[in-house]
Amino acid sequence: QVQLVESGGGSVQAGGSLRLSCAASGRIFDIRGVAWYRQVPGKERELVANMPDTGVTTYGDFVEGRFTATRDDAKRLFYLQMNNLKSEDTAVYFCNADINVRNGPFTFNYWGQGTQVTVSS
Repeated sequence: QVQLVESGGGSVQAGGSLRLSCAASGRIFDIRGVAWYRQVPGKERELVANMPDTGVTTYGDFVEGRFTATRDDAKRLFYLQMNNLKSEDTAVYFCNADINVRNGPFTFNYWGQGTQVTVSS
């Protein structure tokens, strides 16, 4: 069984920074794509950053160069550094990953439980 656990959320003032972490644990053969999403109550979950296992990391248009997503597969840790936060960044942030649980075509998609980010203006 695979678990993703986010941490690092909290309350900050506009213009501040937060660094979210996501720790993967369990039966993991290798890690494919990793992404960060966010969701505001009553709205669709939206993509914040997408980190493929090979290729370029891409971001939602609203990021505008303020966020940086990174991954350390050896440590099974994923990060989202968020700078110059705005009140509209307030949301629950989720970690998502495609993980191969054994050698062969055994890739499944997993979600973390989410971490709240609140930005006050």
